[in-house]
Amino acid sequence: MKHFYNSKFTVAILLLLGVVMTGVVGFHYFSDYSWVDAFYMTIITVTTVGYGEVMPLNANEKIFVSLLIISSIFIVGYAISVVSEYILSNNISSFKQKKVQKKLKSMHNHIIVCGFGRNGQQAAQKLQNYNKPFAVIERSEEVISRFEDTNYLFVHGDAVDEEILYKAGIDRAATLICATPNDADNLFIVLSARQINQGLKIISRASEETSYKKLKLGGADNVIMPDKIGGDHMASLVVVPDLVEFLDNLAVAGEEDSINVEQISFEQMCPNGEEQAIKDLDVRKKTGCSIIGYRAPSGEYIVNPEPTMILQKQSKLILIGRPDQIERLKRVYGV
Repeated sequence: MKHFYNSKFTVAILLLLGVVMTGVVGFHYFSDYSWVDAFYMTIITVTTVGYGEVMPLNANEKIFVSLLIISSIFIVGYAISVVSEYILSNNISSFKQKKVQKKLKSMHNHIIVCGFGRNGQQAAQKLQNYNKPFAVIERSEEVISRFEDTNYLFVHGDAVDEEILYKAGIDRAATLICATPNDADNLFIVLSARQINQGLKIISRASEETSYKKLKLGGADNVIMPDKIGGDHMASLVVVPDLVEFLDNLAVAGEEDSINVEQISFEQMCPNGEEQAIKDLDVRKKTGCSIIGYRAPSGEYIVNPEPTMILQKQSKLILIGRPDQIERLKRVYGV
């Protein structure tokens, strides 16, 4: 955006200098004015002030002045519009930045997305679909300007810089998503973030196999390799196409006639804090959703848990259902 305005400023200044130089040279050589008188005549002509001429003009000089006035009207008008647009945009930009900073200071347990490339945009869209509070750190002002009509909270800067991380509220955040295309940058961000916020959940992108272990050692809780996932996914479409398409449908949220999955915590299922067996919850009857997974407090996952399994504190259930059933689940348990 700044480059855009700088280029317009350059054009406007060059046009103004061009019309002034044309006027000075024209008055000096065509009318035998001194350089000072030529400059004076050019200024009062370009600005259309209306002071009298230094000397009476002949027919040729009047034609020159008329052309100079017509060209200067358009050029000066263009220059004024560029300056006005720049001042107005700066004021709007300053207002937006103050508004963003005010919102960020009030945010707690939010998500920070570093990098707004393809993966960062997909993450932001998913978070927005689930109404999760998040902020985006992006170094490219051009990228930010393309998405200025969205409700995303952008922090302009490099996430490698700790000051930028603090601006995004890294010390108050719950989760960090490192989605920059550079593994070295992601590793540095992970190290800095883990040092600042020990309880932060960190999810990082990696392009190379060698970066996977480094990011895990650096403090990342999860490391995702989009390129590897993409290759496995394409191969799976050949080997087990129907299964893959079914699993793809599970990931689609909010579309009519699609299948959805949802997770729900013990605190939501048992607000009174009493541990119960899965069969006693009667989730299927209340919502129509089926329980397909259980995450124990230790982090162990159990697929298709038995109805007699006791739902423990700090555990989670994973459920599957149609969109209307998922909505009913959210209403019943306040998900």
